[in-house]
Amino acid sequence: MDILGWVLIVALFIIGMLGTVFPILPGVFAVYAAFFVYGWFFSFEPFGFWFWTIQTLIVVIVFVADYAVSAMGVKKFGGSRASVIGSTIGLIFGPFVIPAFGLILGPFIGAVIGEIIIGKSIEQALKSGVGSVLGFFSSVVVKVILQLAMIIVFIIWI
Repeated sequence: MDILGWVLIVALFIIGMLGTVFPILPGVFAVYAAFFVYGWFFSFEPFGFWFWTIQTLIVVIVFVADYAVSAMGVKKFGGSRASVIGSTIGLIFGPFVIPAFGLILGPFIGAVIGEIIIGKSIEQALKSGVGSVLGFFSSVVVKVILQLAMIIVFIIWI
C-alpha cells in the first residue's frame, strides 16, 4: 500500500505541474490533493495548523496571481477587458481547436478577436495578442514556482 500511496502522490504532483500549462488539468488542486492522499495512506499527524495555513495561502496566491499576471500582460500592451476575456477563452479552447499550437495561439487569437469586437485597430489588437501570450508565459512561471514551493514545503514537513 505504501508504494500505491507514493505513486498516487507523485502522479498528483505531475498532474499539478502539467496543470500550470494545460488549463484542463486541475493544477494546484492536484498538488493540494496529494497532501490528503499522503494523510490517508500514511498519516495526517505531520500536518498541523501551520502546514495547512501555508499550503492554503499558496493555493489562494496561485489563483490570484494566475489571473492578475495574465491580465497584467494584456493590460501592459494596451489591451482591454475584452482581450483579457478573449485570451482566457482562447486559452481554454485553443489546445482543442489547434492541438499542436493552441496553447500559444489560443490566447493570442482570443485577445485579438476580443479587441477587434470592441472596435480596436488591427495593430492594437495584435499588440494585445502579444501581451496575452507574454502574460500567459509569465503566469506559468509564477504557478510553477508557487507549486514547487508547495511540494518543497510538503517534503520538508514530512
